[in-house]
Amino acid sequence: MEPQQRSPLLEVKGNIELKRPLAKAASRLPLSGRRLKRGPDQMEEALEPEKKRTRGLGTRVTTTHPRAAALNSAPQTQGQTAVPRAPRKSAPRYSMAVAPVLKTQKPGPVVPAQKPGTTAAPPMVGGKKPKRPAWDLKGQLCDLNAELKCYRERKQVLDQENQQLQDQLREAKQQASVLGAERRTLEEELTRVRAQAEQGQRELGNLSARVLELEERLGTQEGLVQELQQEQLRLQEERRGLAAQLGEQERRLQTSEASLSDSQAEVASLRQAAAAREAVLAEREDRLHGLEMERRRLHNQLQELKGNIRVFCRVRPVLPGESTPSPGFLQFPSGPCGPSDPPTRLSLSRSDERRGTLSGAPAAPTRHDFSFDRVFPPGSGQDEVFEEISMLVQSALDGYPVCIFAYGQTGSGKTFTMEGGPGGDPRLEGLIPRALRHLFSVAQELRGQGWTYSFVASYVEIYNETVRDLLATGARKGQGGECEIRRAGPGSEELTVTNARYVPVSCEREVEALLHLARQNRAVARTAQNERSSRSHSVFQLQISGEHAGRGLQCAAPLSLVDLAGSERLDPGLALGPGERERLRETQAINSSLSTLGLVIMALSNKESHVPYRNSKLTYLLQNSLGGSAKMLMFVNISPLEENVSESLNSLRFASKVRSLAAPSPSGFLLTVGVCTLVLQASGTCIPKGCTFARQLTIDFWGCLN
Repeated sequence: MEPQQRSPLLEVKGNIELKRPLAKAASRLPLSGRRLKRGPDQMEEALEPEKKRTRGLGTRVTTTHPRAAALNSAPQTQGQTAVPRAPRKSAPRYSMAVAPVLKTQKPGPVVPAQKPGTTAAPPMVGGKKPKRPAWDLKGQLCDLNAELKCYRERKQVLDQENQQLQDQLREAKQQASVLGAERRTLEEELTRVRAQAEQGQRELGNLSARVLELEERLGTQEGLVQELQQEQLRLQEERRGLAAQLGEQERRLQTSEASLSDSQAEVASLRQAAAAREAVLAEREDRLHGLEMERRRLHNQLQELKGNIRVFCRVRPVLPGESTPSPGFLQFPSGPCGPSDPPTRLSLSRSDERRGTLSGAPAAPTRHDFSFDRVFPPGSGQDEVFEEISMLVQSALDGYPVCIFAYGQTGSGKTFTMEGGPGGDPRLEGLIPRALRHLFSVAQELRGQGWTYSFVASYVEIYNETVRDLLATGARKGQGGECEIRRAGPGSEELTVTNARYVPVSCEREVEALLHLARQNRAVARTAQNERSSRSHSVFQLQISGEHAGRGLQCAAPLSLVDLAGSERLDPGLALGPGERERLRETQAINSSLSTLGLVIMALSNKESHVPYRNSKLTYLLQNSLGGSAKMLMFVNISPLEENVSESLNSLRFASKVRSLAAPSPSGFLLTVGVCTLVLQASGTCIPKGCTFARQLTIDFWGCLN
C-alpha cells in the first residue's frame, strides 16, 4: 500500500506555516572579515563582545526538526585558518526565519590545533569552553575561524533547503495558475452556451409569430397575384418600348466611351507633363541650392578680398550749442574714381599756437592724412552706414563669425552708431536693430529654400574687468561677480557667460525691449567730454543657428556688436580725490583692455601660434569672433570739434595701425612696439607718483615685447 502522494501546494503551505512563527527572530552572524584586519590591540577590543556572546555555545541542543538535524550533522574542522569571504548575495524574504533555529543550536567545542609558538587551549571544564587569556590572539582567531566555518556550512545547508522550498512553491503556483485558467475558460464557455440557448428560445418564439403573420398575408397575396398578372401584361408592352430606348442609349454610351478613352489619354499625357515638371522643379531646387552655396562661397571670398580686418571712420555732426570748426579743419578728399566714389581718406589740420616763425607770424597748421576702408562724413545717415556693413551681417547668417567694434573718445557717437538715438525715430536706428531686422528678413526668405534659423541674444558689459549681465532683472541687477566666462562643455570651443540671460528673439519688438533694458542697466558716469559717458564695454552677441533638414546641413556663428568704453586724458596736476581715483582706475582698466585688443589683432594678422586672448575679459569673450575665418570691422568715431583734436588724432592713429595689421608687416617687432606705444599715448593715462598699478601696466606691455 503506497502512501498517498501529498500535493506540492499543500507541502509548500505547510512549510510556510512551519516557518511563520520564526519570522521575527533576529539573525546571529559571526564577526565580519573587516574586523579581522585590525591590529592586535584593536582585535582584543573587537573580540571581547564576540567572546561574551559565544560563551554558552559549548553545548548542543538536539531538535526534532529535519533541518535542525541536518545542521547538527554538518562537519566541523579544527585548527583551520579563515577562508576567503564569499560575495554577499541578496537573501530571500523568508531567509530570516531560520535564525531562531541557529540560535537554539549551539556549536560544539572547537579545539584548534596547536601551532608552533602558540599556547594550547586549556581543557574544557564542565562542558563549557574556557576563556582564553587576552594575550593568546592566535588561539582566539583560530576559535573564531572554526566558528565562522561552522556557520558557513550551516548557511549552505539552509540555502539548499530554501532553494528546494522555492522550487516546490514555484511548481505549486504554476499548477494553480493552470487550473485557474482552465476554470475561467470553462466558466466563459458555459456562459456563452447559456446565452446561445436563451437567444435560440427567443428566435423560436419570433419565428412562430412570423409564421402566423405570413399565413395571414398569404391569403392577401393570392388576391394580389391576379392583379399583378394583369399588370404584367401592361409592363411587357412598356418593356418593348424601353428596349428600343435601351438600344438608343447603348449607341450613345459607345460614343461616350470613345470620348472617355480620348480624355484618359489626355490625362495620361498631362500626368507625364506634371511628372516632367516635378523633375524640372526638383532639378531647379538642386540648382538653386547649389547656387546658394556658391553664393555663400563667393560672398565669403569677396569679404576676404576686402579684408577680414577692416576699419571705417565716422565723424559725428556738430551738435546744437557746440562751436563750429574752422574751414579746412576736417577735409574728405574724393575717392580714386572721383566725387561719385565713396570717400576713403580724411585730412585733419592742427594748428599749434605755441609754435611760430622767425618773423613772429603763427606757424602753418600741421596736416595729418589718414586712409581707411571707408570714411563717413558728418552728413552720413544711419542707413548709409548700415548699407556698408550689411554684407558682413549676411556673412554671419552664412555661418561665419562677425565682430563689429565702435571705438573712439568719449562723446564721439559710438553708442549712437551701435544702438541709435532716443525717441524711436526709424531714421536714427543704430546698427543693432537694423542688423537684426535684416537677419529676420533674410531668414524668412531662406525658409522657402528649406532653411530654418533660430536666434539667441545676450547683452553683457565689462566694467573694470568684471562681467555684468545687462539683461538681468529683479534681485540679480548689478550682481556682476556672479558672471564668469566659461567653456560651454568639456572639449567645446563655444564660450558662455555663467548666470547671464540668453533670450531667444524672433521679431524686432523683442530686440527693442532688450536694448531698452540694457540701456537702463549700463554703467555710465559724467566726464569732462560727455555728460553721460559710457565707462564700460558693452557686448551684444547674437547666436545664429541654421539648419536645412532636407539635406542635413547646419551652420552656426555668433554676431558680436561691441560698444567700447570711452576714455579721455587725465590732468597730471589734478588732485586725486576719491572720485578721481575711481575714474583713474576705470581709465586704466579701459586702456588695458584696448591695448590687449591691439595685441590680439596683431597676433592674428601675423598668424602667430599664441594669441593673448586671456589677457583681457573683452578679448577672451570675443575669442570665437576674432580668429579663424571671422570677419572684424572697427568703427573709429571722432569728434568734429577743434578742442578735441588731440583725442581725435590718437583715435585715428590707433585705427590706422589696426588697418595696417590687415596686411602683415615685414617687421612684426617694430609694429608691436608701435601698437603698444600708440595705445599708451591714445589712452592719455598719466602715471602719477606712487601709482604702482599704472607703472606695472607699462611694465607688462614691455614684457610682451620681450
